[in-house]
Amino acid sequence: MARRPNVIFIVADDLGFADLGCYGGRDAGFGPVSPELDALAARGIRFTQGYSNSPVCSPTRFALMTARYQYRLRGAAEEPINSRSRGSRTLGLPPEHPTVPSLLKQAGYRTALVGKWHLGYPPAFGPLRSGYDEFFGPMSGGVDYFTHCSSNGAHDLWSGEEEKAEEGYLTDLLSQRAVDYIDRMAPGSGEQPFFLSLHYTAPHWPWETRDDAGLAQEVKDNLFHLHGGNVHTYRRMIHHMDEGIGRVMQALRRHGLEQDTLVIFTSDNGGERFSDNWPLVGGKMDLTEGGIRVPWIAHWPAVIRPGQRSAQHCMTMDWSATVLDAAGAPADAAYPLDGVSLLPVLRDPARTFARPLHWRMNHRGQRALRDGDWKYLRVDGHDYLFNIPADERERANLAGRDPARLAELRDAWESWNATMPSIPEDATVSLGYSVKDMPQR
Repeated sequence: MARRPNVIFIVADDLGFADLGCYGGRDAGFGPVSPELDALAARGIRFTQGYSNSPVCSPTRFALMTARYQYRLRGAAEEPINSRSRGSRTLGLPPEHPTVPSLLKQAGYRTALVGKWHLGYPPAFGPLRSGYDEFFGPMSGGVDYFTHCSSNGAHDLWSGEEEKAEEGYLTDLLSQRAVDYIDRMAPGSGEQPFFLSLHYTAPHWPWETRDDAGLAQEVKDNLFHLHGGNVHTYRRMIHHMDEGIGRVMQALRRHGLEQDTLVIFTSDNGGERFSDNWPLVGGKMDLTEGGIRVPWIAHWPAVIRPGQRSAQHCMTMDWSATVLDAAGAPADAAYPLDGVSLLPVLRDPARTFARPLHWRMNHRGQRALRDGDWKYLRVDGHDYLFNIPADERERANLAGRDPARLAELRDAWESWNATMPSIPEDATVSLGYSVKDMPQR
């Protein structure tokens, strides 16, 4: 077994399942959209049946941070937490709850978050209160890439718990901070490994590339940018992120750290307006496959053989459990993990295990269970049954053909749901834009 690895956990924002070349993405007109990530997958392992814990950002991040179902915490019932919650003492990740960075810190790791937090605001909440030694990035869900202002117009770029005014395109600023962190941590990485969360806001709206600084004033009062954007801009935004990830990998190689560093890449949920989710349907806010099935790439040369692929079912919190397992960091007995370590699969991709996955959403009263080949789905009070390998687009509803299986999966979902706290009556779906403004899928 390799020594305790450094860990870099990279999260894109609203990336579609097929946006990357290694997941079937199309040529972007200027060449491959994601050559660095494609190379990372070629040198590591790519999961084809991996999911996010939620089809919207902050609930997934609760699960990512805790390795537990997000429904256990009040703040995750917001879909998502929005900037109006600033000052709330209930809508956020409680500092007393163990997290992946806090557990790693107890195990001797140095920890940092570079990028999006979106789990509540100081003084009640914040990255430094939940296990991170360092933080640079926005606290809220979405910010302009140049002014770094959130949807309410407030400046939202922080260093620690102090606002930090800095010029530059946000994706590039985050990439450079990540490289700087690796440069600073490298000398002591043998004795004290590091955990770096690199949480990009790309390719989340507003639709701005590195060359679109002139758009910042146009969109500053409405970051949802419903009147703008196009698929070409969107792909450029992914490419800028991909370039930054390439610089991160170069930094690891420069310091001789690539062999013993576990690098994980994913998205917080499925894609949005300009995303490519083929062959899946739906997207952000949906429990259809396009809203929750996301890319999962892992690279760790000391453990993972090149060119691997896995159909193991997994979701965000399983990767959090995997990081803890790889680091030898035990969970807190008072907060048992819901996530299951994938370390055996990373060592031997031919190994798979049964992994039922559950979801629920306030939005449209959605619920879902993926168990083996089968998926139970409810939307707006209507029940569906799909055989996913045979029908990834979820077009053939087999509920009427196989009522016994539907009932079995529905009962299994109900049994699981009974173990979770109920949905708070004051929970909100705070999209920030009307559902009618969302694209029809």
